[in-house]
Amino acid sequence: MRRLARIFSALVLIALLTAGAALIWLRPTPVVVLPPLGRIDRIVVEKSARRMVLFAGGQAVRSYHVALGRAPVGDKQRQGDNRTPEGIFHIDRKNAASAFHLSLGLDYPRPQDRARARAAGFDPGGDIMIHGQPNSFPDGMVINSDWTAGCIAVSDAEMEQIFAATPVGTEVEVRP
Repeated sequence: MRRLARIFSALVLIALLTAGAALIWLRPTPVVVLPPLGRIDRIVVEKSARRMVLFAGGQAVRSYHVALGRAPVGDKQRQGDNRTPEGIFHIDRKNAASAFHLSLGLDYPRPQDRARARAAGFDPGGDIMIHGQPNSFPDGMVINSDWTAGCIAVSDAEMEQIFAATPVGTEVEVRP
């Protein structure tokens, strides 16, 4: 009977620690209704600042806090390194049915990324996106840390604005 009580106590403790960690790791974000964006013609991501700035007509029009890959320092080298690639890319697709709340695909890997990976004997990876939170999350929940496999993540409400304003072909510069 004591053994059963200890097992039950351990399970309760694990459940409480997991719930506490989830509350720290996830945060609800207040929904702020911003005026609609016009058409975006350039996006700049500053990895070290965890910031993404949207431009229209050469002027910064909106700035967002972003989450990056789990290993955010340095340029993406290969599949599975959890780094966000650096350089100049373009939006090459929009996906309203993404596994995450909407997504804008980057044209990574570029020819130079493929050549570098081939020379090193690696797969360069792919499917780098700007996207919202996982679709399985409750509305308004945002992961508080760098958590992607190399993508750039924002809140769902922010992603809705970005998705609506950003056409295929938009330049995306990802800086260290």
